[in-house]
Amino acid sequence: MKKVIVITGGSDGFGKAVAQNLRNDFTVVILGREKNKTEKVAREIGVDFVVADITDPRQVKQAIESVVSKYAQIDVLVNNAGVWIQGLLEENDDARIRDTLDVNVYGTILVTKYAVPFMKSQRTGKIIKVISQAGLNKKAERSVYNASKWALTGFTKSLQLELGIHGISVCGFYPGAMKTSFFSKAGIEKDTKNYMNPDEVAKSVRFIIEAPDNLDIPEFGIQPIE
Repeated sequence: MKKVIVITGGSDGFGKAVAQNLRNDFTVVILGREKNKTEKVAREIGVDFVVADITDPRQVKQAIESVVSKYAQIDVLVNNAGVWIQGLLEENDDARIRDTLDVNVYGTILVTKYAVPFMKSQRTGKIIKVISQAGLNKKAERSVYNASKWALTGFTKSLQLELGIHGISVCGFYPGAMKTSFFSKAGIEKDTKNYMNPDEVAKSVRFIIEAPDNLDIPEFGIQPIE
């Protein structure tokens, strides 16, 4: 049976690009919180889907269980869902700060939490966390966003030690900016002419997935050429 790959935030942007890259060789399940959009994209690119708000523990638990019930396995989890926020700290809207931390950090932790027991029972699995360069670097007017990504870096590095003994590898993936709707969805327009093509970056995720189980890839970074 083909490996089963679950991709959060798979209905657009980089998540969709990864799903499209993998669809012919793997069983791909995209996870999104908007039913109509997620179902439409899944049918468009020929993958399976499950609907869940990753900030809701009950929905996440049900989503993961539905994948396992249908396919009896989860081989790879790609934690890709995320939202953007920028600006001076004191000017950031309180609700958007909470949403950023809920989606980027809490949601990622929840999905991972509920996927791990199944991977442990298999004694194998890969977890790829799409963190971004913001999880490694500092930048003015990015305090909240970078805080959420630095949290994921710490989460990832700790899980590497916690899960490695169970045959589960955890990779922190740190891409630079890509030509997606990521910023525009947050109401921010940027000049993306020098940003990376998400279809090309998706090949890096495929490389991590296809790497032999005895090849440990704890970190993988990629940036556009200036």
